[in-house]
Amino acid sequence: MPKNPERVCGCCGPLRPRYKRLVDNIFPEDPKDGLSKSDMEKLTFYAVSAPEKLDRIGAYLAERLSRDVVRHRYGYVVIAMEALDQLLMACHSQSIKPFVESFLHMVAKLLESREPDLQVLGTNSFVKFANIEEDTPSYHRRYDFFVSQFSAMCHSTHEDPETRSRIRVAGIKGLQGVVRKTVNDELQAIIWEPQHMDKLIPSMLFNMQDSEDLDRAGHPSTPSGAGPEGEENPAALAESCFRELLGRAAYGNMNNAVRPILVHLDNHHLWDPNEFAVSCFKIIMYSIQAQHSHHVIQQVLNHLDTHNKNTPRVRAGIVQVLLETVAIAAKGSVGPTVLEVFNTLLKHLRMSVDFELAEPSRRNSSTSVSSSRVKESEERIVQNAIIQTIGFFGGNLPDYQRAEVMMFIMGKVPVFGTPCHTLDTVKIGHQGTKRIQAMLLSSLIMVTSGFKSKSMAAALPPLFLDPLFSISLMEDSELRQLVLEILHNILDRHDNRAKLRGIRIIPNVAALKIKREKISKQDVTFMKKHGQQLYRHIYLGCKEEDNVHKNFELLFTTLAILTIELANEEVVIDLIRLAVALQEMVLANEENMPMFIRCGIMALVAAYLNFLSQMIANPPFCQHVSKVIELRNMDAPHLLPEHIFRDKCPLPDSLDKDDRLLYFQTSDMAECLAGPGYNAERLSVPYVPQVTDEDRLSRRKSFVDTVSLQVDIMSNSLPDKVSSASLCFITFETLKKAIDTTGLEEQEREKRRQVMEKFQKAPFEEIAAHCESKANMLHDRLAQIFELTIRPPPSPSGVVSISTGHTQHQSVPVYEMKFPDLCVY
Repeated sequence: MPKNPERVCGCCGPLRPRYKRLVDNIFPEDPKDGLSKSDMEKLTFYAVSAPEKLDRIGAYLAERLSRDVVRHRYGYVVIAMEALDQLLMACHSQSIKPFVESFLHMVAKLLESREPDLQVLGTNSFVKFANIEEDTPSYHRRYDFFVSQFSAMCHSTHEDPETRSRIRVAGIKGLQGVVRKTVNDELQAIIWEPQHMDKLIPSMLFNMQDSEDLDRAGHPSTPSGAGPEGEENPAALAESCFRELLGRAAYGNMNNAVRPILVHLDNHHLWDPNEFAVSCFKIIMYSIQAQHSHHVIQQVLNHLDTHNKNTPRVRAGIVQVLLETVAIAAKGSVGPTVLEVFNTLLKHLRMSVDFELAEPSRRNSSTSVSSSRVKESEERIVQNAIIQTIGFFGGNLPDYQRAEVMMFIMGKVPVFGTPCHTLDTVKIGHQGTKRIQAMLLSSLIMVTSGFKSKSMAAALPPLFLDPLFSISLMEDSELRQLVLEILHNILDRHDNRAKLRGIRIIPNVAALKIKREKISKQDVTFMKKHGQQLYRHIYLGCKEEDNVHKNFELLFTTLAILTIELANEEVVIDLIRLAVALQEMVLANEENMPMFIRCGIMALVAAYLNFLSQMIANPPFCQHVSKVIELRNMDAPHLLPEHIFRDKCPLPDSLDKDDRLLYFQTSDMAECLAGPGYNAERLSVPYVPQVTDEDRLSRRKSFVDTVSLQVDIMSNSLPDKVSSASLCFITFETLKKAIDTTGLEEQEREKRRQVMEKFQKAPFEEIAAHCESKANMLHDRLAQIFELTIRPPPSPSGVVSISTGHTQHQSVPVYEMKFPDLCVY
């Protein structure tokens, strides 16, 4: 028998592995005493000295922790996790990989439990692990379970508010740990896949919705709830994690990150009202890298397309979000989506008009008028939001891109009498076409606001100017006002428009301190090319019978800005001729215009000539204009803007044509402008509006005649010598008379009448013979032209001539050959 029989029972203790004994020693008899520090130091030293034992230490700790969790001995669970944390922080060898697997297994056990304290404990341990930078990447480790479990914790519905908040904060911290652990690891790119983003993003947004202060979300700075106290706020912590996740998103991951946000906003009906949606996308745009902004814009545009048949308020909410997104993106890079943004917005603008106009036809007898008006007003909200977005985006673009956008929008404006391929105006009718025109022109006003172009030819190319002027002749005063405002935005390069607001007799123009520069050569060329077109549309726009006070104000501003920006001596004479022509049109009154329009035009002419005389600083001219204005003040106040545009201004029955002193006289103004600088003789030539594309028949006829003349001269001059004396009668005046279209309208009208009468009354055989003779004449002329152009040049070896069916070779000496001057050395 041994002396100490009691030691026989404990003889197995020393036979247990050392790592198990060291692990057992860290657990005190009473869990309240906590982790034994001295024994923990021994275990840590052993693990560092023998790293190959780490996996066994981890497995044994996991076994004990699982047993304690099942037995609800939570004190020992806390001690085990504390020991694991210390071992994890102390060991950084290659052998730590298997230990991490045991650690994550234990964390998963805690998260699966129903106890909030254990879930928080496991989350805290995982966050500590996530902050450790590993030396080598892990090829097989996955975090799918943790993403799912932390996301579930973010949606906790615990009865106790404080406990619910603790669980949600722990879930958000866990997701933040997963993000930090995976986004920098190329082998863990799987975290950006849709199945994970569909859990991560909604969990953060769900907690951000509980925030009472949404305004702070729109700033790129750190959230106001962050810090020691703010970290326990689920909304502030979720926003911080949301920003961090988006800030780490690479180029290829943006779509997967944005799509769940849009789905969440749909599922929770957060587009109406859209305050939270706006705050979310502000966070997105300020968090992502600037070069990725166009991805977000494209996603929102696509989402707008998918909701094209949703309620107006939902569509308006999406458009407003797009406005905020574009407002931030326009300050940086917007990528290739500039025209795509405008194309999509214009498409939805058209659809909104369709819905608004189709709504009355869909209404049945049970639908009240008030509900239909609400529907129309909601569609107007959508339309205004789209226009604001177009204008804001266009206004923040550089000038070269803005010019392209202006051309793009103008190409979408339906114009009567021209083919419109982008907008089908047949289905929406006149009212719908007018609505679309007004809204597109309103968006053009916003896009052109602040537009500064060094050259008017670049700012107003024919492809933009022609359709714009076509709209300016429509019988709608509002559309004409919009066109004039667009012209003001483009022409006014020195911001003088505010000083010219309101049509009036300005006593001292110098006091306005108008800014101007010397007109450039490019602008002089532009006025020579397009000046007559500008004058024509001002002239025709003045006599529209539906003009109101605002129309005359805008016309006055247009004339004044033209004088400031584009007027040299020649243009000044043209503008005076235009003003005199307006005055003569009113006095002649061949079109029986209303008295208000006649007096308004007279007031416009007086206000403009008063402005022009002071701008060119010609004292005799100023004196003449002032004298006429003074006489009008006494005898005919209705011919001045201060009186005629006043409310309830009495109108005369007729205008006194005989009192020449009340009107501006061409002869007097020519005397005032006589001298160097101005060609006053041109004032005696009455202004006649230029014939443009509206007179297609006249222009086509003159063009054909010119070509025929050219062909005749060439065909006659090729075989024979043409002396310079035979062509001396073709002078500038001759050509000017040849293309002069004065009186051609009557001739063309008479010619059309005769043709119609002939085709209505003449027999069929006569008409057929007439057409056949014309066709034969055309064929003969074409054959003659082809013979001249295809005939081979003369050569010393001889030319081939065909005579009575026989081929003859005729030799031409070199000294008799005729060479072009440029070919002679």
